[in-house]
Amino acid sequence: MLGSVTLVIFFIAIVFVVQTVKVVPQQHAWVVERLGKYHATLAPGLNIVVPFIDRVAYKHILKEIPLDVPPQVCITKDNTQLQVDGILYFQITDPMRASYGSSNYIAAITQLAQTTLRSVIGKMELDKTFEERDHINTAIVSAIDESAENWGVKVLRYEIKDLTPPKEILHAMQAQITAEREKRALIAASEGRKQEQINIATGEREAAIAKSEGEKQASINRAQGQAAAILSIAEASAEAIRKTAAAIQAPGGSDAVNLKVAEQYVAAFGQLAKTNNSIIVPANLSDMSGLIAAALQVVKSQPK
Repeated sequence: MLGSVTLVIFFIAIVFVVQTVKVVPQQHAWVVERLGKYHATLAPGLNIVVPFIDRVAYKHILKEIPLDVPPQVCITKDNTQLQVDGILYFQITDPMRASYGSSNYIAAITQLAQTTLRSVIGKMELDKTFEERDHINTAIVSAIDESAENWGVKVLRYEIKDLTPPKEILHAMQAQITAEREKRALIAASEGRKQEQINIATGEREAAIAKSEGEKQASINRAQGQAAAILSIAEASAEAIRKTAAAIQAPGGSDAVNLKVAEQYVAAFGQLAKTNNSIIVPANLSDMSGLIAAALQVVKSQPK
């Protein structure tokens, strides 16, 4: 009998200790109610409560929680259906509000994320939805975070996982992308041919300019050479004339000139006689004989 009483007392002591001592894990928060009314929030570690009067009503995780938002069909501004699904990241910042601010804060933020997403997508055209993902994410976070504050929840970010248009629209977009790529390829090829023609024309022009410059320089050099040659000949002729004039002015110069003229005259006449079958006789032979006689006289008068 005594053993049974001891066992009952031991069991009651264990239950009392379990009800009194509460160990809260790290990054957790427990909400305690006393007689059905909010009393305190237990922090991580060892906590003491009044057994059978205090009760742990809610247990919350304070870590960042990912919430998968179910996919839904949204209508864009240009009346195109678009299936969108995403993921929402949130964190409980006020355990008391998370316990009493909403009967189900997870369902609340999920519904709010879906309605906000439909509203944001409805203001955009289909092409813009693929380009403005960051804008969509920011708009959803701002709209949810304002309302979630009353639920003790902080929405950190929202990420769109997938945007899926209808198959017909997808095929049309693919065809448009293919056409754009072909267009860019044709433009690039034409630009290449254009640049090639420009390079060829530039090269030919530079070559023609270089050739003309070379011909110009060659002509200048030839003209300068011819001018130098003419100048040299003129200077030589002038020098010869000066020397001839000086020789004529010297003693016996006039006789030497007469002798030279007579020799050339006789040589020329003899040459004509050799190259023609007919004999050419001067009209005035006395002039010839006189010229010869003068030439002989000059020869005889030269000192030996």
